[in-house]
Amino acid sequence: MTNQQHPIAPPPELVQQWLCSDDYLWGSLEQTSITITTNRLQNVATHAAQWGADQELESCVELLKADCYKALARDLRAARRPKPPSLKEQALALLDKAEDPSWDINDFSIVRQALEALPND
Repeated sequence: MTNQQHPIAPPPELVQQWLCSDDYLWGSLEQTSITITTNRLQNVATHAAQWGADQELESCVELLKADCYKALARDLRAARRPKPPSLKEQALALLDKAEDPSWDINDFSIVRQALEALPND
C-alpha cells in the first residue's frame, strides 16, 4: 500500500525479512495458523509502522507544547503529517499541467469528481 498522505511505510523486502526471520519462531503455543496474502501483510505492516510513527510524533509534540514552542509543535506536525490536497486542489493542479505532454487522459476522473462535488447553482 502506498500512502502519499503518510510517508511511513516499510519496504516490502523488509516485511518479507520480518516474516522469515528466526527471531519470530513458530512455537508449539501457536494453535491457529492463518493464510495471508503478500499485499495484506504489507498493509498490516504499513499500518503498524504508521501507528508507531504517529505515537512518536505525538510524544514529540507534547514535549514542545510549552508556550514558547507551540508554533514549533504545530509546524512539526504539519511538516511530518501534511494534509492531503483537497479534491479542488488536485483538480486545479491537473488543469495547470493540462498543456504538459505528461498529461494523462485518466487525470480527467479527478477533475470530473471535483466538478461533480460542486453545487448545481
